[in-house]
Amino acid sequence: MANAHADTHHDKNVYYVPHGSRWPVFASVALFVTMIGFATWLNEVSWGKTVFFVGLAGLLAILFKWFGDVIRESLSGFYNKQVDTSFRMGMVWFIFSEVMFFAAFFGALFYARQFALPWLNGEGDGMATHALLWPDFAGGWPSNGPSDIGGNYQTVPAWGLPLLNTLILLTSGVTVTIAHHALKEGKRGILLLFLGLTVLLGCLFLFFQAEEYVHAYKELNLTLGSGIYGSTFFMLTGFHGAHVTLGTLMLAIIWLRCLKGHFSKDDHFAFEAVAWYWHFVDVVWLGLFLFVYVL
Repeated sequence: MANAHADTHHDKNVYYVPHGSRWPVFASVALFVTMIGFATWLNEVSWGKTVFFVGLAGLLAILFKWFGDVIRESLSGFYNKQVDTSFRMGMVWFIFSEVMFFAAFFGALFYARQFALPWLNGEGDGMATHALLWPDFAGGWPSNGPSDIGGNYQTVPAWGLPLLNTLILLTSGVTVTIAHHALKEGKRGILLLFLGLTVLLGCLFLFFQAEEYVHAYKELNLTLGSGIYGSTFFMLTGFHGAHVTLGTLMLAIIWLRCLKGHFSKDDHFAFEAVAWYWHFVDVVWLGLFLFVYVL
């Protein structure tokens, strides 16, 4: 997306196209290594954890350099209105892909609750399925499967840390919106204050989610191996936590850029893109709170 050795001069009437960028290839390799490490770590392979963190460190270093190139190109005035439109379209499609990503996991949750478990219980048209696959199965949602496999567990109460985290994320959506309006009005002090509060709220959310995970594993016996409930719970909340982590990092970077005087009232798409992403993360959490914790 960007070339570290971009020309120092560019005609703004011409759509800027960087050439010879190596970052997409490097990022793809780092992502591949990271996911190989993550998959092997989940399967308790001895070297999986090390490979995961090596790949993650490489990916962060690559993104640092890549984004630095993009920032330098933007500050050099290479991007005209047409390039800005392309960035906006790209961000819209990226968020759409994230919507479909979470839709797959929500779909797995709904399928298990509304179809798979009733069939295994012999409800409706599932008598034959019940008799053929698991005649001894009797249970509802949340299901832990056979006790000798996943073990008995307790669910996380919705009105404890999950409710607190919901309030934290909703508040962060308000603070980032206030920061955006401050930027458009040229009020840099208010911008830095409320954007900084948004970063702190993101960190606070992650802290409480880590506390929740420790509580679930140590005291509730709720793990990834706790049947279909445990797997869908940790996949949905875990991937959302990863998105909050990414969003918090992006907000922190935008805060540093604002501190250095980047962005103007009319030219600040990087801020808008991160704000869009953060609001998306908030909306996903509301769905998680309702369908995972409450219902």
